[in-house]
Amino acid sequence: MKQIVITGGGTGGHLSIARALKEELNRRGIKPIFIGSANGQDRAWFGEDEGFSQKYFFDIRSVVDKKLIGKIGSMAAILQAARRSMQIFRNEEIDTIFSVGGYAAAPATIAAIVQRKRYFIHEQNAVMGRLNALFARYADAVFSPFSENPALRAYPISTVFFENARLRTRIETIIFLGGSQGASAINAFAKQVAPLLHEKGIRIIHQSGLREYEALKRFYEEKGIDVDLFAFDKKLYRKIAAADFAICRAGASTLWELAASQLPALYVPYPYAAGDHQYHNARFLAERNLSFVVRQERLHPDLMQMIFDADITAMSEGLKGVVSPDAAAKIVDFMGY
Repeated sequence: MKQIVITGGGTGGHLSIARALKEELNRRGIKPIFIGSANGQDRAWFGEDEGFSQKYFFDIRSVVDKKLIGKIGSMAAILQAARRSMQIFRNEEIDTIFSVGGYAAAPATIAAIVQRKRYFIHEQNAVMGRLNALFARYADAVFSPFSENPALRAYPISTVFFENARLRTRIETIIFLGGSQGASAINAFAKQVAPLLHEKGIRIIHQSGLREYEALKRFYEEKGIDVDLFAFDKKLYRKIAAADFAICRAGASTLWELAASQLPALYVPYPYAAGDHQYHNARFLAERNLSFVVRQERLHPDLMQMIFDADITAMSEGLKGVVSPDAAAKIVDFMGY
């Protein structure tokens, strides 16, 4: 069988898809090749990963939000990496390229189109990313959890979230999730409502991010509130499994991992996300009465009453069928591996 390349990255949302697909291919005895960037999170995720037969991290950067000289320099580096990708394709007899998006996918994507390789895209968000939107017309198929085509509706998620899923029937523990970098708005909201939660006997789990960890630690100590506070945890699924409700951003990986865990949430979309995609991600669940979504500027402690009054059981039950545990297998099957 010809070899497959997984490409893209830069952020955890892209890379979590790459990892899930790699794991499914590994289960079938296939070690794919990874092509990404040396300037995002790609190397931190996959630098030591033995599930790939080869890994290439090109010195490339995003073209977006740069002045003219910066754009020219970034494009030149991407084109040089595309030429290197074409050589890799020839040397390794590459048949298929699977892109998870992000600027890191640009070189291998260009090479795939020039050499007319089988080319597949996974789009994680409700609003398509710029690179994916640019090259989607060349793709053999575009997979997305928001797709109207059932054969293409897929979001690969690590099996640990399904294995630790459970039905929530009442709120005894709330988790605040700001991502590994933290979210100041969510941290500030947590400080506003923590005394109320403490008074009600509701346990708090709080991912603060590194920048505000010490300040939040002092806050909770001064208030005498017992909290599971952490900056980052590689086994975040354990924290999610322990919670009955989440207050968090609406990045694709967060949203679908919580859905797989059957954990209802109040989503607070990052207001500067490209194409406002986090709001549209969260609205997909909110319109089905499976979670809530609120704009950051409208965060207010009064929202807690809405959460306390919600039918958590119905939300949790409804989330069970939203995302499939065999999404990675479905994608690999579709591609014929």
